[in-house]
Amino acid sequence: MPELPEVETIRKGLINLVGGAVITDVAVFWDRMITPPFSTERFKTVLRGEQIHTIERRGKYLIFLLDHWAMISHLRMEGKYEVSESGEPLKKHTHVIFYLADGRQLRYLDVRKFGKFTLLPIEKRDDYEPFKKMGPEPTVDFFKLSKFKKDLSKSHRAIKAVILDQNIVAGVGNIYADESLFQARIHPLQAADTIGPAAAKRLHEAIIDVISRSVEAGGSTIRTYKNTLGEAGKFQVSLAVYGQTGQPCPNCGHQIEKIRVAQRGTHYCPHCQQMPRVRTKATDSTDIAYKGAR
Repeated sequence: MPELPEVETIRKGLINLVGGAVITDVAVFWDRMITPPFSTERFKTVLRGEQIHTIERRGKYLIFLLDHWAMISHLRMEGKYEVSESGEPLKKHTHVIFYLADGRQLRYLDVRKFGKFTLLPIEKRDDYEPFKKMGPEPTVDFFKLSKFKKDLSKSHRAIKAVILDQNIVAGVGNIYADESLFQARIHPLQAADTIGPAAAKRLHEAIIDVISRSVEAGGSTIRTYKNTLGEAGKFQVSLAVYGQTGQPCPNCGHQIEKIRVAQRGTHYCPHCQQMPRVRTKATDSTDIAYKGAR
């Protein structure tokens, strides 16, 4: 799944490619991608003649700001955008085409068809329900340590499950959760409310640092991700634990291991990320794996 750094890289690429472009028509080949209350026909009708002024991002969502509408796009598992000339053959899994006044086409492709498009009047884009509940962006300006500590103290879930929760911090997915926990030297199954002030501060700083460095590198290419310019991300060369099962830890040389936390494959170093000796009673199903973890 494209995570925040990948979505941010796509956003920048799209601004360079289609910023200022005018939509003359829209084709939709998979109606379920258009969310209510808009029908496919209504979606196509209101977008004709709209100009793409800029594109913002909130968490993993792209927000196309048009003349009158905010078009909110979620790529889900494998959605991606491509800009093509009008004569180019359609690739497999092309589900939405935005025809542009200069003759080009902005095409949305999605192998699994999970992507969604939502339209809101531009002045009401902040009223989008997922945005109301979403946590802060993982940056120094928005992601505050004091609030993060309070959130941790209120949850007995495994810490990885907590930082994957978009209500706690926006945009952190599986890759960057593993990398942040490794950098902070915290076991992914440790209960959030057992993490002390010093460890919470390390994790807070690690999340900001890992996401920032990945954005600079254009994200991570693990399977099929490429940005809008067709380029692969480069942060995967810096991954310390994610996808490194059986490889030596870059810090201590111990083999990286893989477990499941919150239904996600989770990579960690058992030596650098040790579970605290004192454990409290588990109250969340994700803590069951304590017994099998070092």
